[in-house]
Amino acid sequence: MQTHFTEDQLRDPAIKRANEILRSCVHCGFCTATCPSYQVLGDELDSPRGRIYLIKDMLEAGRPADKKTVEHVDKCLSCLACMSTCPSGVHYMHLVDHARAHIEKTYRRPLFDRLLRWTLARIIPYPGRFRWAMRGARLARPLRKFMPDPRLEAMLEMAPPKLPRPSANDVPQVFPAKGVRQKRVALLTGCAQKALDTDINDATIRLLTRLGCEVVVAKGMGCCGALTHHMGKERESHAQAAANINAWMREKRGDGLDAIVINTSGCGTTVKDYGFMFRNDRLAEDAAAVSGMAKDISELLMELDVPTADMGQRVAYHSACSLQHGQQVKTHPKTLLKRAGYEVVEPADPHLCCGSAGTYNLMQPEISKELQKRKVTNLEAKTPDIISAGNIGCMIQIGSGTGIPVVHTVELLDWATGGPKPRKLSPTAH
Repeated sequence: MQTHFTEDQLRDPAIKRANEILRSCVHCGFCTATCPSYQVLGDELDSPRGRIYLIKDMLEAGRPADKKTVEHVDKCLSCLACMSTCPSGVHYMHLVDHARAHIEKTYRRPLFDRLLRWTLARIIPYPGRFRWAMRGARLARPLRKFMPDPRLEAMLEMAPPKLPRPSANDVPQVFPAKGVRQKRVALLTGCAQKALDTDINDATIRLLTRLGCEVVVAKGMGCCGALTHHMGKERESHAQAAANINAWMREKRGDGLDAIVINTSGCGTTVKDYGFMFRNDRLAEDAAAVSGMAKDISELLMELDVPTADMGQRVAYHSACSLQHGQQVKTHPKTLLKRAGYEVVEPADPHLCCGSAGTYNLMQPEISKELQKRKVTNLEAKTPDIISAGNIGCMIQIGSGTGIPVVHTVELLDWATGGPKPRKLSPTAH
């Protein structure tokens, strides 16, 4: 793609990077075949190629974002399926992230939109606040059909009927390895996950310590910054990311770290991009080191001696977009589940998003519900006993549309190697 940025514009590192990405696009349109929003809406401007044109025009002109550009960029899930499909290697993630930051700085949204986004950014990344919000939403849930905006209805529908108690495992501490220590790893415990499903981190710690890992929950660690990053709120997201970088590097420089393990793939994609996010910052070296140590739980488990088992249950594996497209981790979870003796099946169109995508299911509920319906239909067609996924957002999204239990991959592996049966599989769980 031909671009016309001025020399003065290209002195800005963000514009320089955007120019590199735009020039790598050859307009082939392969991305439209795998773009979920284009599949639902059928509008060229709601495909990666269409959004790239809008972003190019906005950035080249050096103007504030307009309503049309904002509308179509907002409908992007950042599922990154386009990056898996693109034969030219267009790094759409960095381009759309830059566009969102530009929108946040230059576009004045309607008052209700601003309040909604402000509220989400100040609640979801903080587990304590999020718990209180979920309790309030649960009380107001019977009134959801009377909400004046479908986004408020979606937020009330998200509230689970019951929240688990906070886990003692999620506070800063060290869990010693069982037997001979093979690795020392830091666990990102997440934010919303700590409020919605404490079983995931508990299972991760049991499994890793059983396999010879010393697991550290680092002091000062918090939200990875993904949620605010994808809303274009760079100041907030970079502050959250910087706190994590400092927390993990203290551990690295202290007793050492072999890896930073992440069991929420949406967080993993962002942490692995810290090096890019801070490339022009005083934390550049530390951020690059953290990104280099970051591993999805399935990547780390492939390095360990996970024993085989013979579980027998039929598991439909849902590959989270942030894992298969954002991190290009596609086979490890299935390999591990098969090694544990599960019968693993995959739904049709496994590359398409379930519609969760961070806060997308709250901000774009109509598109999200259509994608949820398609994903659940494809998963249920495989008649599984269990649906497995590696991302809390996907688990909540799919679980709210089916009666089949949705369990994190690590919970199934923990069960197969001596841990307790996941609570979601008990008859009283539904």
